[in-house]
Amino acid sequence: SKPEPTKRKSNDNYVFTEAALKEFIAKDKPSPGQTALDKQQKEERKRKEKKDEKIRRAAEALEAAVSGAGTTKSAPPTPTPTPVRRVPTIRLPQPKKKKSPTVTIPKAAASTNKSKAATPKKSADATATPAPKARPTFSLFGFGGSSDSKIDDESSTTATTAVSKAPTLSSLKGAASSSSSSSSPISYDEVLPALEKMQHPLGYAWSIASHLNGVKNTDELRKEYEANQPKVVQASMKFGQSKVLYDALSSLRTSWETADEEAATSSFLAAQRRRAVSNTLRSMTLQGVGLPVGSPEQVRFNEIKLRFAELSTAFSNNVLDATKAFGLTVTDPSDVEDVPESALAMWAEAHKRFLVKEAETEGDEEKKTEAEGMEVDAAKGPWRITLDGPSYIAAMQHMPNRDVRKKVYLGYLTRASEFTASEAEAEAEAEAADNKGEETKEEKAPIGKNNVPIIEEILRLRKEMAGLLGFDNYAEMSLASKMAPDVASVTNLSNLILEKALPAAQRELAAATDLARATGGPEYSESNLPKLMPWDTSFWVERLKEKTFDLKEEELRPYFALDAVLKGMFGLIERIFDVEVRDATGTVEVWHPDVRFFTLHDESDEGKHIASFYLDPYSRPADKRGGAWMADCLGKSEALGFDVPVAYLTCNGSPPVGDKPSLMTFREVETLFHETGHGLQHMLTRATVGDVSGINGVEWDAVELPSQFMENWCYDKPTVYGFAKHYQTGEPLPEEMFEKLKEQKTFGAGMMACRQLLFGMMDMELHSNFDPNGEETIFDLQRRMAEIYTPYALPVEEDRFLCGFSHIFAGGYAAGYYSYKWAEVMSADAFGAFEEVGLDNEEGVKEVGKKFRETVLALGGGVAPMDVFKSFRGREPSPEALLRHNGLV
Repeated sequence: SKPEPTKRKSNDNYVFTEAALKEFIAKDKPSPGQTALDKQQKEERKRKEKKDEKIRRAAEALEAAVSGAGTTKSAPPTPTPTPVRRVPTIRLPQPKKKKSPTVTIPKAAASTNKSKAATPKKSADATATPAPKARPTFSLFGFGGSSDSKIDDESSTTATTAVSKAPTLSSLKGAASSSSSSSSPISYDEVLPALEKMQHPLGYAWSIASHLNGVKNTDELRKEYEANQPKVVQASMKFGQSKVLYDALSSLRTSWETADEEAATSSFLAAQRRRAVSNTLRSMTLQGVGLPVGSPEQVRFNEIKLRFAELSTAFSNNVLDATKAFGLTVTDPSDVEDVPESALAMWAEAHKRFLVKEAETEGDEEKKTEAEGMEVDAAKGPWRITLDGPSYIAAMQHMPNRDVRKKVYLGYLTRASEFTASEAEAEAEAEAADNKGEETKEEKAPIGKNNVPIIEEILRLRKEMAGLLGFDNYAEMSLASKMAPDVASVTNLSNLILEKALPAAQRELAAATDLARATGGPEYSESNLPKLMPWDTSFWVERLKEKTFDLKEEELRPYFALDAVLKGMFGLIERIFDVEVRDATGTVEVWHPDVRFFTLHDESDEGKHIASFYLDPYSRPADKRGGAWMADCLGKSEALGFDVPVAYLTCNGSPPVGDKPSLMTFREVETLFHETGHGLQHMLTRATVGDVSGINGVEWDAVELPSQFMENWCYDKPTVYGFAKHYQTGEPLPEEMFEKLKEQKTFGAGMMACRQLLFGMMDMELHSNFDPNGEETIFDLQRRMAEIYTPYALPVEEDRFLCGFSHIFAGGYAAGYYSYKWAEVMSADAFGAFEEVGLDNEEGVKEVGKKFRETVLALGGGVAPMDVFKSFRGREPSPEALLRHNGLV
């Protein structure tokens, strides 16, 4: 059968209603950015409208071919080479002609009758197939791997054996052939569950390698990872472009379409299966299953996919290497005057580590021993500033010396660019050029340390790949699997927020500038400094916050020790979700001594063990990439027999210094809550179909809902007082400090919102209207977008922020960074449900928390995100709560 065109059902996407868009925008003038982009949007729509009729006809023909394929018993034809294309229209919600079928929301099992839980499971009687068994512990480093953080030969052999015993595409083809030769259609169990079993052994082993590559990066692991990555990509493409699999799934969907739709989707299990099949067909279409086998188009498409993997890995490695390479030693105490003690101690420790590492590199054991025995004095120094998150942020906010701040700022903004490409690399490239004639055909020049050409190649390849599939640009291709229907809808939301955020941002910067002029001395006079430079802004905004609220961040740190914060956060999870978190550190392998392990237990089901997670909390610039993320270690899957999902939660918080525990900044506390929100959606899922359990199958622009929702609890008094206790005295956070903390929530919200809007729209512009082969450079585009979204802070000439923008060039956020703001609308509105019952109404909060767990956290990707939200809130989301929470109403 032929692959169908990517179609969007009305409840699978979300466009903010016209009323909502206008409610918070002045009607007598266009919003900032709309005027600048309006002309190009109109031209884009006009050009696309000319193609709509042609595209619709092609889509109808393809759909007819797919429908017809379900009734024939002959061999399926080769998929058409005609590219599949979405119809790019701007859609607002329309009245529904037919009531959507009701999806039964699974409920928690009653403790008195476990066998009658609404979660789709087979009964546990003597004749039924046993339910999937929990896996409380397992070997992290592969199938029987050792604890030395390596994937060894034994692991690889065991994985290969597991793959050989799993079902194969050939067996799937046999099932499909048998079905087509008989009167009965192919069954669901013969397709997706079989596919899960095929893919799991390799997927599980590779996910561990990928995880270690991010948290314990070594030259040895990096080499092996890069050597094996093409093989993994090729294996993935075999599944993604399998005509046998596509035909089996299409046949399955066709058989469902002939059944009664209301009955077929009324159960949660049926809804999961339909979503999983639909998502897989769409994913396969986007992976090129419609390209003729062996055609030049398919060959080129696969070449691009392989190159993508290589380029994204190189991009990430370059950022990590450049981050590790930078260090600035400060020796003059006057340069660090009034810097918080915690920052001084962190920098002093970093200087000691630098001396030890330097001695190791030189092979000087005497020097190394001397460095290791050196006593660290935070007050006297020396101090070494690095580019890992805690160190860099402390320098930007607290370092009084402008020259030092500038060096650190430019060091960060020029990472992995032409400014940091080493002389050694240039020599290596020259040597490679001299020996070019001696290279074999299999050899190719290594990818350099400069990410500029990598970005340019990635953008060219993404545009070419989208064209091979019939899309006008990569943004269209990316949005085919997201809630937002088109670029214009993303722009509309961005401009809605910008209308309120930009004036606030300009006021915030003006106030910080006034303070600098008044108290900063001659160097900040208007004659010497017409406007604050980027390396000045964070410093003076922090001083303005301290002056406004009479509260310094350093005063809060002693109340945010990591262990106490974890205890308080776990208390919140038990309070609103009825889930107990227990420390199980020491029961499983870990990749670093800092890593901890926890288990989750359902209090409504007699403390049943339902999930587990690893927590890697601290920054380790030597071998761990920056940022914070949650990743899937094991997902819930009935087909695989996994009933206890496991997650990785990774942060880069402030590590312990000397005899002091990890004392967190408040932003680090919010980040921990954020990543835990992701983890809860993965771990508390009730979906049992692996492809849509937990975070799997959730549209990218909805996946940030639970994470951003959790951040709101950092300003809830019972939650905060569950952990805010002085690490030495045990005294609770003073009441007046908590009130000031709440007041600070919206401080600087304007500039923060504009910054996020810039990142999102810069990403979208790079993947929609930017011509990678045109005269405009990526940095020209960055400046052009900054003139719209942050006109008060244009990038300096040396700015190479894009060279470190891993989200879109080495992560999954390409043409999707807008998702943070898109999902924030839903997360703010979701938290509004708790506010409406009253945060001091304990019973009301528990009731709403139970509903949130049973919908947002339980349904995973098994139900369309808009339907999930409406199941929780009873309506579509409104941007009002977001603007209110950010103080922009």
